[in-house]
Amino acid sequence: MFENLSERLESAFKQLKGEGRINEINIASTVKEIRRALVDADVNYKIAKEFTDKVKEKAVGEKVITSVSPGQLMVKIVKDELAELMGGREEELDLMGKPTVILIAGLQGSGKTTFSGKLANFLKTKKNKKPLLVAADIYRPAAMEQLRVLSEQVGVPVHLELENKDAVSIARNAVEFAKQNGNNVVIIDTAGRLAIDEAMMAEVANVKAAVNPNEILFVVDSMTGQDAVNTAKAFNDRLDFTGVVLTKLDGDTRGGAALSIRYTVDKPIKFVSMGEKMEALDIFYPERMAQRILGMGDITSLVERAQAQFDEVQAKKLEKKIRANKFDFEDFKDQLNQIKKMGNIKDLLAMIPGVGKAIKDIDISDDAFKGIEAIINSMTPFERKNPEVIDGSRRKRIAKGSGKDINEVNAFMKQFEQMKQMMGMMNKMKGGGMGMGMPGMMPGRR
Repeated sequence: MFENLSERLESAFKQLKGEGRINEINIASTVKEIRRALVDADVNYKIAKEFTDKVKEKAVGEKVITSVSPGQLMVKIVKDELAELMGGREEELDLMGKPTVILIAGLQGSGKTTFSGKLANFLKTKKNKKPLLVAADIYRPAAMEQLRVLSEQVGVPVHLELENKDAVSIARNAVEFAKQNGNNVVIIDTAGRLAIDEAMMAEVANVKAAVNPNEILFVVDSMTGQDAVNTAKAFNDRLDFTGVVLTKLDGDTRGGAALSIRYTVDKPIKFVSMGEKMEALDIFYPERMAQRILGMGDITSLVERAQAQFDEVQAKKLEKKIRANKFDFEDFKDQLNQIKKMGNIKDLLAMIPGVGKAIKDIDISDDAFKGIEAIINSMTPFERKNPEVIDGSRRKRIAKGSGKDINEVNAFMKQFEQMKQMMGMMNKMKGGGMGMGMPGMMPGRR
């Protein structure tokens, strides 16, 4: 995410290395390079120029502090201005309706239906709401089926009217259903097209008029860059939406949409969505995103994701097992599953300051843990609970069952023992405080 933009900005800051202070002359090439980097990231030239003019004005102003290096100062100024460009602060959803109605709009392929499922999961697990998903895309049967499947995944009811070809009446009926069945949030997934057309705009506008939504969220594919911004403007002119959702931020995105939409439509980015996992949805924090673009990492978001997945009661049980040196392969597999729920592995690692740049050329697949899981799944329940019984003959059977070489199984068993020993040492030093680290078992590394 934003890798090319991050590298270009870093290169621009290096031009100030060795300078004693910032002035009109030595900042000119840096500002020019920043502007080029933004334009190459598909940010509109007018926005990029206005942004760099503000940066330059702040950098050469009378209040510039001289106790830090010019390069460090420029990084801070650019970070602050990037955060401001993207909205300055996070924006919460309006959930005061009875029920709250949230209308989801956007082009076909932008990720509306997947986002609807993720939003339902977010509201259920993090806001303690009882959402109802509504399939109002009457043109694509696959969209209705996809929403039904997602509703089962997240454990949320879905309102389906397969024979009804009137999106407005489906939306109205769903709101009434929600009132009668105790659903306090209604999420309406509307139809999209491959491009903007009058029929689509009229339909979604009619749905809006019929149900008077508390929120209208425009879902946009981040990978489409400036086209996404133009589409957002067209939708906003017609719908006056309340917020933007950026999807596919884990793809090969140049960043133009994230940096330009707020400026263009003057509406907040409320969520960012990455990947297909239902848990992979984050509130959009402009300052955190600015930090990530500049390679500063995002420890706060990483910790929040971990807290959301790691159950406190289970953590205490696990800590007791570690204290008693009873940590086994079942526990290890549970930890793997919780880490996987946190999102894309490479994206998680990139939240650690300095790590993003170090791993940018390393391919870390979401399937990176599959080999380890295959080995564990090839063990009997008794073996998982009692790792010490796994002798040479059992290892050969496990290797055959998992499709792995015996050397890979031996290496994994050795790493597991080393990890248990390290946990024991930490236990003695810190009185039992445990973390979720798995030394030596980073996917794709030996």
